[in-house]
Amino acid sequence: MIAMEEVMKTGTTTVGLVCKDGIVLAADKRATAGYLIAQKDAEKIHQITENIAVTIAGTVSDAQLLVRLTQAELRLKRFRTGQDITVKEAANLTARMIYANIRKFSVIPGIAHFLMGGKDSSGFYLYDLYADGSISDVKKFVSSGSGSVMAYGVLETLFKEDMSLEEGIALGVKCINAAVQRDIASGEGLDIVTITKDGVKKALSKEFKTKIEL
Repeated sequence: MIAMEEVMKTGTTTVGLVCKDGIVLAADKRATAGYLIAQKDAEKIHQITENIAVTIAGTVSDAQLLVRLTQAELRLKRFRTGQDITVKEAANLTARMIYANIRKFSVIPGIAHFLMGGKDSSGFYLYDLYADGSISDVKKFVSSGSGSVMAYGVLETLFKEDMSLEEGIALGVKCINAAVQRDIASGEGLDIVTITKDGVKKALSKEFKTKIEL
């Protein structure tokens, strides 16, 4: 019998935005197992290096394992070469592991979708690493997860070229808020991370009050 924790999915709304002075990543905090809210404080944005971070969506166990493998492989590469890792190198490495992961036999489908944002010596980059292992170089914005339909409606309406980081953070909040209003698998709160010339930093973490008090 498969344990509930093994099939827990993030449900999820994640968003990536390209701003004039960096990258904004946003995500909700709810993890689900079927119709059960399995976790109310799930971390869906993970730091890979001091300058690279990813959002996760899909099967939690696969997503978390791929994050840890990426972190380890990039540390090894930097140790062996003595050179900083480019965002494209990190994206290609993760995409290869996603490709291999989804094509191996398993009783639990290994579905994992990542948005990767980062900075290297040539600039800021945002990549969509789809669940089949494909890569898209994102120039403006991207969203993943079950709440992405609602997030895209906000993005298509309100995104502007050359937004400031502060405007990007505000737009990320609006996207997550729109999703949690209509998507049952998104909720509980939100996290927002920025990637700037100073590296990866958490810009906002907020819980949503859902308990009724008399």
